[in-house]
Amino acid sequence: MAEHRVRVTQDSASRWRRRAGEYDTLAEALAAAEPGDTVTVRPGTFRENVLLDKPVTIVPAQGPGTVRIEPSSGVAITVTAAATVKDLVVEGGDSSSPAVLVTGPEATPAFSGCRIDTRSATGIEIGGGARPTLRGCVVANPGGLGLRLRGEGTAAAFEDCEVTAAGQAGLAVLGGATAALDRCRVHHASGAGVLLSDPGSAAELTGCEIYEIRGSGVQAEAQAGGRLVDCDIHRVTGNGLTLDGEAELVLTGCRVHDLPENGADLRGRARLTLLHSTVRDFGRGALSVWDQGTEAVAQSCQLHGSTGEYPALWVSDGARLTLTDCSLHDLPDALFVLDRDSAAVAQGCSFSRIRSSAVSVSGGATVTLASCRVQEAGTGLWFRDHGSGGLLTDCEISDVATGVIVTKGADPVLRECTVRTSTDAGVYVSAQGRGTFEDCRVSHGKGFGFHIIDGCRTQLTRCRAEQNERAGFEFSEPGPVAEGCTSDDVAPAGSAGAKASGLPELPGPRGGQPASSRPPLTAPSMSSAASAVSTASAATASTRSAGSAATAAIAPIPDCRPADEALAELDSLVGLATVKQEVRTLIDLISVGRRRRQAGLKAPSLRRHLVFTGAPGTGKTTVARLYGEILASLGVLQRGHLVEVARVDLVGEHIGSTAIRTAAAFDRARGGVLFIDEAYALAPEDGARDFGREAIDTLVKLMEDHRDEVVVIVAGYTAEMKRFLSANPGVSSRFSRTITFPDYTADELLEIARAQCAEHEYALSEAAEDALLEHFDRLERGPNFGNGRTARQIFETMVERHAVRVAGLADPSTEELQLLVPADLPVVPQP
Repeated sequence: MAEHRVRVTQDSASRWRRRAGEYDTLAEALAAAEPGDTVTVRPGTFRENVLLDKPVTIVPAQGPGTVRIEPSSGVAITVTAAATVKDLVVEGGDSSSPAVLVTGPEATPAFSGCRIDTRSATGIEIGGGARPTLRGCVVANPGGLGLRLRGEGTAAAFEDCEVTAAGQAGLAVLGGATAALDRCRVHHASGAGVLLSDPGSAAELTGCEIYEIRGSGVQAEAQAGGRLVDCDIHRVTGNGLTLDGEAELVLTGCRVHDLPENGADLRGRARLTLLHSTVRDFGRGALSVWDQGTEAVAQSCQLHGSTGEYPALWVSDGARLTLTDCSLHDLPDALFVLDRDSAAVAQGCSFSRIRSSAVSVSGGATVTLASCRVQEAGTGLWFRDHGSGGLLTDCEISDVATGVIVTKGADPVLRECTVRTSTDAGVYVSAQGRGTFEDCRVSHGKGFGFHIIDGCRTQLTRCRAEQNERAGFEFSEPGPVAEGCTSDDVAPAGSAGAKASGLPELPGPRGGQPASSRPPLTAPSMSSAASAVSTASAATASTRSAGSAATAAIAPIPDCRPADEALAELDSLVGLATVKQEVRTLIDLISVGRRRRQAGLKAPSLRRHLVFTGAPGTGKTTVARLYGEILASLGVLQRGHLVEVARVDLVGEHIGSTAIRTAAAFDRARGGVLFIDEAYALAPEDGARDFGREAIDTLVKLMEDHRDEVVVIVAGYTAEMKRFLSANPGVSSRFSRTITFPDYTADELLEIARAQCAEHEYALSEAAEDALLEHFDRLERGPNFGNGRTARQIFETMVERHAVRVAGLADPSTEELQLLVPADLPVVPQP
């Protein structure tokens, strides 16, 4: 060659060598270079097989893409040392060799900005204990593998790299090698995007994207392992993840979506862990788990959007699945567990908008569900055949065709579970199904609450049915065993309803509501109740003849405190005349609305959520508690209990924790009243990035999704509550009524003090009353004024001063031990 094309700058550590040389070929330049030298290459194509066996740097003189290495055959670049390679283009075409080979324990090179554009056996082959680092490199190899690591001790780190095309797998980690990928992309491969195989082989991917793969996104097998963090896997023709042969993958914060097959398919004792990840838009299933010893675990994950007609979660052949705080929605079927020894565990999960069955158990499999929610499904839970069952605790099923189906010898246990608004039966048992139901409740259904046919020996203990259109309990044949069960379509013992219907006068629980105060029974429910009791009696006779004792008598529902008693307590509160009137108006609307429905008329739409405004100590919490009791007595709420929270109970310290805390508080209030004191603290004036907004947004959605389950009352100062109501467009629409609690007058504060005296067996002298009234009249009514709380604090101070005064008497009389006098009033500092 006429022109010198390669320059070697000899910048090694030896002080006496400071010269440069120019060469025609890379081979000559590299032979002349010594460790630490830089080989600068002018633009052009070099048809040489390059060997880098020294720690030198090779770099194009005029920038990326100007130097190409393209030998006629063999390996284009072989690296066996700690060399540095920058901005080269490598083109190879030998189908039996890699384009770039990095091998040997001394090979710790750094590649940056290189492009490997080849049709070789492998784009880059790494083995023999080599440990290279690649940054900003691109590999395209339609003829074979993109990247391959092989052998124990071999490890590579890839940063901002890309495999744009591969005729086989994009990245293969084999034989015990390890790889770390950060912000890399693997796409348009004709095999797996990432293939992990053999014991000890592992890869860690962070912020990576795998897409447009003709195969699985990630395939792990033969005891290999991998960890993916904040990665996307999508648009692949196979499964998003395929695991077999005791392989193990852990995904955190990942997104697996747009797949024609499964989000993940596990077999052969493999294990998959999904944390805070999403699997969506899949054609077959989100997770398919097969074989004894195979296990999948998902925590705080979203599984939704099936495009096919398969169950989203498939557990069979002895496999196991564990779900915690997961959400499954918009699916044809959610969870199918099949075959003996197969098992699924779900804690705190929600299943919604399921076209067919939310949970189906068959073939002797079992499920364990705790605190799970099923909403808008065809069938909530279906236990299909002999040996199928499990334990369900504190689960809620609503807006379904049938809540729970038990057939053909299945035998689940349900404790403290609720079924609401079913269109057919809440619980349906047939064909020798069994089942044990303890402290379960079925309400607001269009059919039967508990419908048990074929003489099935179902055990019902302390179960409750109410407001089911056909009947609470229907036992078509002897068989079911009921103990301590109640229904609202059974009249109390001795009532006119019981005698008129011909029902036996069953011993009702104490405090039974008079028949006149209960909704009238319709003809279908009366006949069904009679049928239920008569068949229950037959069941009792039958079981006794067989030598066992049982009872299937259904009693009336024991009542909570009647509304009149709660209203009487409300009326006994000091002052609050406008508040009492507002509450009575709400109660009248509810009562008349129910009567209109009974008459076949439309009931007025009623928003029961309230805003309480006013200063502290004006009785807001007390009125909220009584309001919940009244709604429960009217059948609007299930329990009517009060759950009081403030900002500290709802707002977390990091993103996502606020929604969890708010949902937990809402769950505690199900069936009652959620009272949020100082609610304006959730929307501070300067809180554009405050997590309180997340609590408000979560609350608004929960109020809409569960509008018949919880009454929410928000309280605080009048001006500040206006800011709260404007914090979210949906807030003001949820709270249609504001009740203002005025400050107490001096006369009302004196009346509160009198009530405190009576409760604690003290008495006010006439002079003490006059002095106390004057004291209340002089109190400053600023923002710190405590209203009723102030009156109670002053009474407590008077009791303390009275004790000090009376303690000095030698033999105080009973009157002196009770009587409070002006001297017992707190001393007011003079200005």
